[in-house]
Amino acid sequence: MNIEKTVAYTPKKLEQLPVMEQFATLQGEGYHSGRAAYFIRLGGCDIGCVWCDVKESWTDDHPKQSLDDLLTNIYASKIKFAVITGGEPCMYDLNEMCKRFRKYNIEMAIETSGAYPITGKWHWICLSPKKFKAPLTESLEIANELKVIVFNKSDFKWAEEHAAKVSSDCLLYLQPEWDKKEEMLPLIIDYIKENPKWRLSNQTHKYIDIP
Repeated sequence: MNIEKTVAYTPKKLEQLPVMEQFATLQGEGYHSGRAAYFIRLGGCDIGCVWCDVKESWTDDHPKQSLDDLLTNIYASKIKFAVITGGEPCMYDLNEMCKRFRKYNIEMAIETSGAYPITGKWHWICLSPKKFKAPLTESLEIANELKVIVFNKSDFKWAEEHAAKVSSDCLLYLQPEWDKKEEMLPLIIDYIKENPKWRLSNQTHKYIDIP
């Protein structure tokens, strides 16, 4: 009798990472909103969010960059707070990135769906779970921030289900999906007033027209 074995996903170890874009900006969402940040967006994602506003990040055919190149760019920006996002950055083994960046006193934050193992030592983990691919329990347990995108009313129940799986220290955020913000924002505000453990996250960078 053949028994199918479940094989754990092993993040890819790469000498260079596919970087879709990188830039100095202000963090627009969540706990660090308004803070100067150097964003590094890695290419590659199989989550498939229908409302994703950076679908070009789904492929990994972007220019490859070494960690030394990325460090040089961060230092040139004078910002020592790096936000690694995607795509889905946890498809890659980020241990060496974290080790190298922390050696040079770069504060490290990651934005992930939690669907893959979170590698590396991070100062801040923002986990934004997606219905299209469930987050891992171990990812939820180490998140500093849970940010749930609200696309319709059913997402409030879904948000609570995930809030029950994070640590008691994890900050909870509800964020309206950008194209439905006029409809969802009033509902989120009312929900937070009734459930004050939650906070509002808004995409402020889009309001002030910065990357």
